[in-house]
Amino acid sequence: MLDSLKESGKKISHEIGRAWDTLSEGWREMSSRSSNALTHFIHGKEEKHPKGSLLAPFPRWSLLAGEVEETEKEIVVRLELPGMQKGDCQITVDGNVLYVSGEKHAERSGRDSTYHVMERAYGSFQRTIALPRNVFADQAKASYKNGVMTVRLPKANGEKSHDIPVS
Repeated sequence: MLDSLKESGKKISHEIGRAWDTLSEGWREMSSRSSNALTHFIHGKEEKHPKGSLLAPFPRWSLLAGEVEETEKEIVVRLELPGMQKGDCQITVDGNVLYVSGEKHAERSGRDSTYHVMERAYGSFQRTIALPRNVFADQAKASYKNGVMTVRLPKANGEKSHDIPVS
């Protein structure tokens, strides 16, 4: 009986180790791929859940996934902003940094409803995106379609990078 118990303990330990490895691998991949996409949302007025509820308050962190693409003439930034309207965002360029800020508003059916799953974050946010080149900020154009904001920034001087010889 003791041998059977030891063998069960080894199997359980092995399965826990495998689960931990899978979880760790998933976290590392999400962390590396999300880069700066993990965005902090600040709530103006906290939503409270009834006492004794197992539910946490609204999440404070969410992914605002984006991409930065460089063409011969411009830098194109696309940022997923699901559930938002174009008027909910402000865009600023300062040097080689694009700032997107705004507020995502909660959509609720009614005050007498109860959430059983709450994975979407709401509130004000600011996302900072480093640009790979100098741009003409005054010539930038932004559009919003199907939850994706696209910002087109003409590259300053349209130059590609060039090597500088060391003497």
